[in-house]
Amino acid sequence: MQSHRLTFTNSAGEQLSARLDMPLDNQPQAYALFAHCFTCSKDLKAVGNISLALTQDGIAVFRFDFTGLGESDGDFADTNLSSNVDDLLAAADFLGEQYQAPQLLIGHSLGGAAVLQAAAHIASARAVVTIGAPAEPTHVSRLLSRDQETINTQGVAEVTLAGRRFTIKKQFLDDLSQTRMQDTIRNLRKALLILHAPLDNVVGIDNARQLFEAALHPKSFISLDQADHLLSDQTDSLYAGSIIAAWVKNYIEPVQPNPLQAETADEWVVVHTGQTPYRTAIVAGGHRLVADEPLEAGGADTGPNPYDYLVAALGTCTSITLRMYADRHGWPLEAIQVRLKHEKIHARDCETCETESGKVDWIEREIELVGSLTSEQRARLGEIADKCPVHRTLHSEVVVNTELKS
Repeated sequence: MQSHRLTFTNSAGEQLSARLDMPLDNQPQAYALFAHCFTCSKDLKAVGNISLALTQDGIAVFRFDFTGLGESDGDFADTNLSSNVDDLLAAADFLGEQYQAPQLLIGHSLGGAAVLQAAAHIASARAVVTIGAPAEPTHVSRLLSRDQETINTQGVAEVTLAGRRFTIKKQFLDDLSQTRMQDTIRNLRKALLILHAPLDNVVGIDNARQLFEAALHPKSFISLDQADHLLSDQTDSLYAGSIIAAWVKNYIEPVQPNPLQAETADEWVVVHTGQTPYRTAIVAGGHRLVADEPLEAGGADTGPNPYDYLVAALGTCTSITLRMYADRHGWPLEAIQVRLKHEKIHARDCETCETESGKVDWIEREIELVGSLTSEQRARLGEIADKCPVHRTLHSEVVVNTELKS
């Protein structure tokens, strides 16, 4: 994905820090607005991984730091759930003015409560996703139980959350107690997806049940199995992102691409690897793919490795070429199956190789032809397999011209 740093102004005139994550081809099908968890930031790893999965499926993600958190201006002590909702509305307005209004709202933990509150005021939103969200915002008060008496009697207290010190004022708790989620959820009138981990020890799984029961259809629930509240395991956050991307396509209205940009993008295969080892996004001819390395190589095994794509290209070209040839001649070829395997072998073990020392790349290719073909037809198709364009490319001189962009 391509990530752009931005700032926008909230209703109080403060500058909020944001990131806009775009698909590699800069042709998003829709825009999503992401609300992070209580005292977290837009740069939480789980947020980045969910955004990565969404952008790889063509959905742009706008994530920002709420007032007083991360890189945003303002005093966190003066914020509450209502101010978070106001920040979300300002973010949605900014997206609508500068790019396109968000069709998808995503909220993690208390951010889930915030997007549910904000959804009624964002007309463009067609779908809402909550991740580990409380059924009632007052759930957050439990995190402050040791300091709640001080907050109530003195009006303010310094509290420690996730190892960091924050100032919490009584108005924060008062605002939470005045928020009624049940009515909000019942009147949502947008598609709702609830993601929650059964082992979540911060916001219990019963919250998901209450949210689901209060909501009207269309509504869906996905269990995040072994995940923790912050989705700290990369596999869990990438999974959550891929689930959201697949689910929301049933509800969004795809953006019409810019013909000129689309034409330019189709001329290139674009590959991007970020900081998540070694998950790599690929856009080829408008199609989005994912590459990775296996677990033993330090990857997450979320996609084929580069050599898998190489032999897949050969196998695909072989199969299509045989299909074309048989169709042109009217031969009864029902199906083609090509199995391939790549490995490096010692040159001394290769009787047909010109290289005499070191190792050579060896691709094993097995072709199965299904249909009532004559022996002559089968033999001819075997010859044609070696004439497919990718096969020829692999056996010809290949020049890779590399330029480093500044």
